[in-house]
Amino acid sequence: MIYVLWEFQVAPEHRAKFEAAYKGDGIWAQLFRRDAAYLKTILVRDGEHTGSYLTIDVWKNRESYLQFKQRFATDYAKIDKDCEALTDSERLIGIFEEIV
Repeated sequence: MIYVLWEFQVAPEHRAKFEAAYKGDGIWAQLFRRDAAYLKTILVRDGEHTGSYLTIDVWKNRESYLQFKQRFATDYAKIDKDCEALTDSERLIGIFEEIV
């Protein structure tokens, strides 16, 4: 399995909408569910740094994730553009592979 980790900073006035869009049944997860290799999305909030979040998208393997991004590039870009106003910053931390 692979884990795609993103870090976000979110202003107080956008937190409710951000959480709705990025949680496990939000708009991103709905898009990802179009692919059988997608497993789940986990949204976590930093209890010490207000407005700091991580998302963890879990996929069966790297190849499936990369193919998904190519196949759904247009839809991905549209959601990314729509959600841009919800965050002050976002950063891809990395794509991590589970050691088995």
